[in-house]
Amino acid sequence: MAKEFQVTYDCADPGAQAAFWAQVLGYRVQPPPEGFADWAAALTAWGVPPEHHNDRSAITDPDGKGPRVYFQKVPEGKTVKNRLHLDVRAAPGLTGSERMDALEVEATRLESLGAKRLYRLEPNDEDEGIIAMADPEGNEFCLD
Repeated sequence: MAKEFQVTYDCADPGAQAAFWAQVLGYRVQPPPEGFADWAAALTAWGVPPEHHNDRSAITDPDGKGPRVYFQKVPEGKTVKNRLHLDVRAAPGLTGSERMDALEVEATRLESLGAKRLYRLEPNDEDEGIIAMADPEGNEFCLD
């Protein structure tokens, strides 16, 4: 039987990363537990000091199908290329120039949210083409 899992990102600003990735994936920032108007109220009630309110955040698939994505604050910054990255399916079922045009539209949208375009690989006999991107903290991902 398959195991349930979540994807965890180490980052400097969990709240900002959660907001960005929610927009990328069509997810939502995980709401606070029932009975709390927002996360600040919940964390304060639990005795978490205000300076630690942005130590973690998470996003979830509103349809409950995709994995939870968790963001945790770490003291060190990103220093090298990711050894694991997400491939965001931004043009399912499309091929050739139609596919690359759809990827370009999505890359432009994500750039407006703080992503950085790294490079574009054109379609060839072995690959359908991708656009490599980096999130606002420099974590690489691909639009494919």
